[in-house]
Amino acid sequence: MPAIAPPIGAAVAARLTDLGQRIREQRKRLGVNATSTAEAAGMSRVTLHRIERGEPSVTMGAYLSAITALGLELELIDPANERQRADTAPALPPSIKLADYPQLQRLAWQLHGVRELSPQEALDLYERNWRHVDQSAMGAQERLLVKTLAAELGGGRLLV
Repeated sequence: MPAIAPPIGAAVAARLTDLGQRIREQRKRLGVNATSTAEAAGMSRVTLHRIERGEPSVTMGAYLSAITALGLELELIDPANERQRADTAPALPPSIKLADYPQLQRLAWQLHGVRELSPQEALDLYERNWRHVDQSAMGAQERLLVKTLAAELGGGRLLV
């Protein structure tokens, strides 16, 4: 029987629901069923479904296990320091050289003779073809590029 949920406000409930939906979306995007994901995370399928619904009575450890099993990371952001982070974030270059970003270059296989893309074209290519990106093969430079593209052109998130 599930634990009794602690009292939470509407804002926290909405954030938990959003977190659960993002976990579910990643699982679906990867094409992994709930049973396999739950086994990889060391929990029951029922607990995974409760996480995907954003239930507050599920332990933080279970949430983190599901997040890790799906190859995601949880980042805590201090809103007071967010402005400082934005000021130090790298600016996008006017053009992005495909040769510098192996996964982007793989996605652009059909663009014959193209060696550079605009930042918007790069973001569009990543978003349309994210399922073909080998995230484990992405270097730090390319991860930073994707994060910066999403932050500056994608409203803060990659639409995949």
